[in-house]
Amino acid sequence: MNRGVDKRKIFNNQKDYVRFIHNLFAFNDHKKVTNNLHAAQKSQFFGTVSQPKRRKRELLVHIHAFVLMPNHYHLLLSPLFDGALSIFLKKINMGYAKYFNEKNQRIGALFQGKTKRIIINKDPHYMHILHYIHCNPLDLNPEYKKWRVSDIQNVKNALDYLHNYRWSSFLDYIDIKNFQSVTYRNEFLLFFKEETGGYIKSTKNFLQSRTLQKESLNYLEFEKKK
Repeated sequence: MNRGVDKRKIFNNQKDYVRFIHNLFAFNDHKKVTNNLHAAQKSQFFGTVSQPKRRKRELLVHIHAFVLMPNHYHLLLSPLFDGALSIFLKKINMGYAKYFNEKNQRIGALFQGKTKRIIINKDPHYMHILHYIHCNPLDLNPEYKKWRVSDIQNVKNALDYLHNYRWSSFLDYIDIKNFQSVTYRNEFLLFFKEETGGYIKSTKNFLQSRTLQKESLNYLEFEKKK
């Protein structure tokens, strides 16, 4: 997770969001990245960000989930070899900062220091954080801002709100094509396939839970500073 310096916005419009998501796909490669942004923007990113003649990537990480918020982002990642996570985050942050500064004719740091990392080594935490990441957009609507303490009067409306927020991997988890080629979802989809009601039902249960699990406390501390 990382946020804009001085809590500033790092995504000003749709093109900014698309650029960052394009980078998630393109920079997840141990080889030198070629610029295919124009074709990606032209395709609107619906369902895929890959190109027909694109060479096979040498992946650095598995991106299990992501959400982009106006002034910060969350990523759920598994590195595929030692040092891969650092390489990927450096490419992501430096690449987007260069684009943002050139576009907005600014200089200086865009992000507030190094990307904050929290190691997840327990299965319950692993499953919990997926929901936590995907529910972040609820912060943007005053009606749902208390979702972290399960104080939402209308959970159905909250789920509808998440359905209409495009800048996360939530839609791909509920089988609505959005940015499917960015994320590696096999493990989670297999788990939720065996659960009654699937991922939607699991998200609903998460929002209705009376208390957040203790594993999310580190995330809550980070969120308080935004």
